[in-house]
Amino acid sequence: MTKWLRSGRRRDICFLLAAAADGELRGQQLKTRLESHYDDRLEPKSFYGSLSALVDAGFVEKRTEGLHDVYALTDGGKRRVRDHYDWVSDCLEDDD
Repeated sequence: MTKWLRSGRRRDICFLLAAAADGELRGQQLKTRLESHYDDRLEPKSFYGSLSALVDAGFVEKRTEGLHDVYALTDGGKRRVRDHYDWVSDCLEDDD
């Protein structure tokens, strides 16, 4: 497992991007969806730090659209999400 998967927040950000209708979300949309899932407010500095780490690692790409930063998974990020999904699915099947 690579280091990026050790952070639940980073992993959840990637899964939210994978599930996005057009494959991308604005930073605030990501933060709001994550807060809704966690049922807790996230500190912006901490959230955007996680997002920046994913960009720096090459799993997420960032572009500016007007006043907003928009994020999407890279091909490498998509592979990692798929690999993790397969691993979780295998674990749950083995439990039956």
